Amino acid sequence: MTIQQRQPSSANPAHVPPLFELAGRTALVTGAGRGIGRACALALALAGAIVWLTARSSNEIESVAGEIEAAGGRACPVTCDVTNATAVKELIARIPELDILVNNAGTNVPEPFVDVSEERLDHLLNLNLRAAFIVSQASARNMLAHTDRKQRGGAIINMSSQWGHVGQSLRTVYSMAKHAIEGLTKSAALELAPHGIRVVSIAPTSIETPMVSARMAAPDFAQRVLSRIPLGRVGQPEEVAAAVLFAASPAASLVTGSCLFVDGGYTAQ
Repeated sequence: MTIQQRQPSSANPAHVPPLFELAGRTALVTGAGRGIGRACALALALAGAIVWLTARSSNEIESVAGEIEAAGGRACPVTCDVTNATAVKELIARIPELDILVNNAGTNVPEPFVDVSEERLDHLLNLNLRAAFIVSQASARNMLAHTDRKQRGGAIINMSSQWGHVGQSLRTVYSMAKHAIEGLTKSAALELAPHGIRVVSIAPTSIETPMVSARMAAPDFAQRVLSRIPLGRVGQPEEVAAAVLFAASPAASLVTGSCLFVDGGYTAQ
């Protein structure tokens, strides 16, 4: 694990409505090197937060840190595998005062239920569930270590999925893990509420990340996906980031233990 902190000039969130300002706040985004994680990191930084970026690829998070700095924000790129519990705890303990966690790292491997091997099961649950729990727990401990936390507040944002609320063929392990993330969100929210720490989940539909874009090139896949989304299109990473910014901000001060759907109406059916 390597840590490099950068201190360029402070972001100017003057264009951000006051309820969405995050100046003076510190955020951690896991899986921040691409797709949804990258969009979330940029949104939080543009709102004024100091953003710690973590992923396994140093090149990716360095690139995102460069984008943030170019926009006048502050970024701390960190190379860390979130499935390494010791490394995660060491990293989070070094963050001076964590206010916001975006628990985004995860993956999915579509596969028939009867074909899932124990190795694949362990890999997906280790990243999508066990690592998410440990990151959340370590972040909560960091937040609770500060005596003014109840007044200052805090937000833990778990990246869930529409498949954390409904079933889907070929995604049994992923759906199982995301259903568990919803349970974690609700229960942790109840425990942390007396301390002013909110816990929220975000449930996107299919989002146009590089992986999804490659699959959408197949007409049968695209038709099947779009037919289930009432708004008739997949989402963009920035649309998920907008929900994350809301959940992290004072605008969501009464929101905890619940899920924000960014699914184009998928789960309304």
